[in-house]
Amino acid sequence: MKKQTGFKSAAKQAAKKQKKIQAQVAKADKKRAGKKNGKPMQAGARNYPEPPLSTQHLVKPGIEADLEVAPMYDAPYYHGSGKLKDKVAIITGGDSGIGRAVAVLFAREGANVAILYLNEHEDAKATQSMVQQEGRTCIIMSGDVSDRMFCSYAVKEVLKEYGQVDVLVNNAAFQLHVSDFEDLTEEHFDCTLKTNLYGYFHMSQECVKHMKPGSAIVNSGSVTGLMGHKDLIDYSLTKGGIHAFTRSLGTHLIAKGIRVNAVAPGPVWTPLNPADRAGKDIAKFGAGTPMKRPAQPEEIAPAYVFLASPQCSSYITGEVLPIIGGYTGG
Repeated sequence: MKKQTGFKSAAKQAAKKQKKIQAQVAKADKKRAGKKNGKPMQAGARNYPEPPLSTQHLVKPGIEADLEVAPMYDAPYYHGSGKLKDKVAIITGGDSGIGRAVAVLFAREGANVAILYLNEHEDAKATQSMVQQEGRTCIIMSGDVSDRMFCSYAVKEVLKEYGQVDVLVNNAAFQLHVSDFEDLTEEHFDCTLKTNLYGYFHMSQECVKHMKPGSAIVNSGSVTGLMGHKDLIDYSLTKGGIHAFTRSLGTHLIAKGIRVNAVAPGPVWTPLNPADRAGKDIAKFGAGTPMKRPAQPEEIAPAYVFLASPQCSSYITGEVLPIIGGYTGG
């Protein structure tokens, strides 16, 4: 009983200490009440646009050339070092946004590039020119990756042109918010799944049979696949599926010497989002991240180089690399 009395006394002191700590935190909170949480974080080689951005809304599929606030993709301070020298890379959705930035950096690292895109012809030609300015060749093909026949055709064309396929970047995506779950139609759901999942499946299966040991597949996942999104239920579902596909296929293809990884970006300033949301919502795009701004494509693209290059990531497969501007949870 004497020992129990001692425990009670210690517990009373612990509770007293907790109250003291609580009072100190409450005082600190009151002192800082009303103060701003700070400016958006700028930790790169150059400053990036901060919210509010543009209130411009784009019609699907979204043309980068039409954006008033142009995404930053060229990474002028990034210097190539032959990490992908003489490799051949296929990039779906490579005409704009993250795909464009990846195409530019792949070329800067010595790769020749094939870009698959829907029907954003002006954007695709601009990206082709950018790759050529890096001293590498680039072919472009318009088509729908949800169509198996197009995927097969595209890979055959790449083999005709280059004789090899070393890197596949699955990046093409369809995203469109729905504010009420009951408004998510089967047609909408089907379009998202066919583009985001079937497209990755078709392209991976068509490429793998021509890939040699040392090749790599890099998939574009998303923070929504990690944490979900109340207005992007179908999109989040597909991105979570892509993460699982990456982990499973990465393990499956180890015996063939082919690595499979994914990049899971947070909000990135590309045509995808202005073609999804209304202008008033786009103005504050990315402001909810701890960095208080969206990423620019050139901030995400080096991760694709890292995961594609056998010099950098030879012991990495089946992994999902989040680039989300800090933890976005509560």
